[in-house]
Amino acid sequence: MKPIAPVSVHVELGPRSYDISIGSGLLGEAESYRHFLLGRRCMIVSNDVVAPLYAARLASALRSAGVTAQTIVLPDGEDRKNWPTLQTLLDALVEARCDRDTVLLALGGGVTGDVAGFAAACYMRGVAHAQIPTTLLAQVDSSVGGKTGINHVRGKNLIGAFHQPVAVVADIDTLDSLPPREFRAGLAEVIKYGAVADDEFLAWLESHFPSLLVRDKRALVEAVARSCAIKAAVVASDERETGRRAILNFGHTFAHAIETGAGYGSWLHGEAVGCGMVMAGELSVRLGLVKRELTERIDRLVAAAGLPVRPPPISADRFVTLMRSDKKVKANELRFVVLESAGRACVRSVAEDEVAGLIESFTN
Repeated sequence: MKPIAPVSVHVELGPRSYDISIGSGLLGEAESYRHFLLGRRCMIVSNDVVAPLYAARLASALRSAGVTAQTIVLPDGEDRKNWPTLQTLLDALVEARCDRDTVLLALGGGVTGDVAGFAAACYMRGVAHAQIPTTLLAQVDSSVGGKTGINHVRGKNLIGAFHQPVAVVADIDTLDSLPPREFRAGLAEVIKYGAVADDEFLAWLESHFPSLLVRDKRALVEAVARSCAIKAAVVASDERETGRRAILNFGHTFAHAIETGAGYGSWLHGEAVGCGMVMAGELSVRLGLVKRELTERIDRLVAAAGLPVRPPPISADRFVTLMRSDKKVKANELRFVVLESAGRACVRSVAEDEVAGLIESFTN
């Protein structure tokens, strides 16, 4: 097979702009890091699953680039995306006497990236960080856009900050080590981009999904690059989610309630998003915004990915209570990202009884 040429996607945010590098074999190449790390001190932040696989390879590439780094290993799992883990990381930075020239390198999935990014936002009132995502979900979503944070017992991602990375290096070879469940969970966020922003990409997914499911690398580079390009454009137009960026939360209001209600770690984020998109699609139909033929396209992709299409047995009252902690709630109104046409989405306020009725139709 011919080598796969790396792809670069630019995130235009003025002085906070950065590039996303997507390709095969990037993690172990010195050139992946030299341009933004030369002369800087680095701390590799990883977890106890990813570090044994990739931390040594990353450290070797950094040495070849003229950079030395220490490694901090955190516990893995959504249930560890919390204050104690953040405190562990901050304590390690203080113990190592890191200064404001330090760059944190988040090596891992979304949890590692979110915690490391939030620590970077907090430590000494802000130090640089780069994202080196090793899961599909992190490569197409959480590593891009500067959202960082931790969970609260009453809601997901309630504590955090916007803190853009200085670079993202997405090596699709790291997806080889992903368990099937985690890989399929990442496909939910890929489907989301076609659903809310690009009907041509949605059609591309429908025809190329078999290749993605067997982890064909050319298909993966294409899918990751197109997903990142969509997110980069949305983030550039609305960095702090005051308007259009909210569409990227399609399915997430339902998903976050599922994750919190079921217990962090019981459902993977992508599993909850897949189910949440099915529920948000049904809401879109009930609001009279789109025809069922459109939502069925999304439902088929979610099912093809092997993701749940029905939520766990959480009561409608509990669902609504959890959704009231969602960051899109305004003036005490529940607000949801819904579809308004193929490849277009918007945010709508929805009455509680209408939401409860929809939830009951899925859980009864």
